[in-house]
Amino acid sequence: MEDNLQICQSCGMPLDKDPNNGGTNADNSISDKYCSFCFKDGKFLDEGISLQEKIYKNIQIAVSRMGIPKSKAREMADNIIPHLERWKS
Repeated sequence: MEDNLQICQSCGMPLDKDPNNGGTNADNSISDKYCSFCFKDGKFLDEGISLQEKIYKNIQIAVSRMGIPKSKAREMADNIIPHLERWKS
């Protein structure tokens, strides 16, 4: 992954692939950290989800919507999501 590639700090999606150009902050400005699938009006759309639930959810999306093999989707999710800002604490 390129160092200058900005990814959502909740799910790992490249922000340049977000059809809405990013999630929105509470003041309706575009978030520079989170995608529109994860963040709206300054809140996470899946508030309360655990790290393991997020990994599972991302695997399901990668397999069903993106056609990525399940083993590759799991490897990607396991290697990326735990290191994102939202999940570090």
